[in-house]
Amino acid sequence: MDTSTTTLVMKRQFDVPPERVFDAWLNPEMMRKWLFTMEMTNKVAHSDPRVGGAWEIVDEREGKEYRAIGEYLELDPPNKLVFTFKMPQFNDLEDRITVEFRSVDDGCEMTFTQEITVPHEEEWTTEDIQKAMTEYHDQTEHGWHYMFMGLKQLVETGKIDYPSPS
Repeated sequence: MDTSTTTLVMKRQFDVPPERVFDAWLNPEMMRKWLFTMEMTNKVAHSDPRVGGAWEIVDEREGKEYRAIGEYLELDPPNKLVFTFKMPQFNDLEDRITVEFRSVDDGCEMTFTQEITVPHEEEWTTEDIQKAMTEYHDQTEHGWHYMFMGLKQLVETGKIDYPSPS
């Protein structure tokens, strides 16, 4: 299968030390509240935080299970985390995510980078590929935007105020 890669970079500020935010990426009790899932829909939150270790999140929405899995490639607490990400029910493609943390005066800054693998359909033109790359980038950014809002609440207040289902 032909693919392209588009890179998403997002920065976020947190009013807590980098250690607290770093931990939220690895601690299953924290992961199950914000990472690809919410506390009330989470079925599995597993993390083996070592190089070569695996992580897994299973979220259930409207009777369907969504599984996100990956492998830790680099752990440098509390500065940097690199891991793979894939959702096997959709395809075998794997993204690479790098999360870097640095202390700032009143907390930390997180720089999130996701190398997104975009699958191609057989007869696609260059325009089709560009359109798909833009859509994948924007949809991924939209999803992380909401997850990072939850992450910020979680690390700064200890809990997430989930929007009530409409």
